[in-house]
Amino acid sequence: MKTAGILASALLATAGIYTALPFGAGLAESDNSSPIFGVRIPDGYRQWEVIAPSHEEGSFNELRVILGNGMAVKTSRDTTLPFPDGTTFAKLAWKRVPSNEFSGAFVPGQATTVQIMVKDSRRYASTGGWGFGRFIDGKPVDRAQHETCFACHEAYVKDHDYVFTRFAY
Repeated sequence: MKTAGILASALLATAGIYTALPFGAGLAESDNSSPIFGVRIPDGYRQWEVIAPSHEEGSFNELRVILGNGMAVKTSRDTTLPFPDGTTFAKLAWKRVPSNEFSGAFVPGQATTVQIMVKDSRRYASTGGWGFGRFIDGKPVDRAQHETCFACHEAYVKDHDYVFTRFAY
């Protein structure tokens, strides 16, 4: 059963569809699944299409880019809500540092996090249909940090199917 679940997840990820296995579903803790949601960083996510850049000032002071699997790109571009199951977003973040070459410009510095958001309306029914994963250096952050994900999305973007990102045309 464990092998079948891992194989199915790998095949779906290869097809550009990523579904997370629930945490503790026969996977070893060393598989880098996020606590609470069991979300993992999908293979090949860096080849996904850019949906939008973003910039975070204040305490984070980060440059960010949001990538999406094929379903996320199509749904975001078409502005279709709600997002269908299988939609997956990946947010990459770096510290914002001044460019040495061009005054007033900023470039990515040290990587800070990779954040993954997976839509599965049955598995994640209690969190608006979304599972969340936050990772530093490829390892999931602690449970307490994952507990804050949905609360923020619910507070600010409930009417946009809990997704902050809009497609950048």
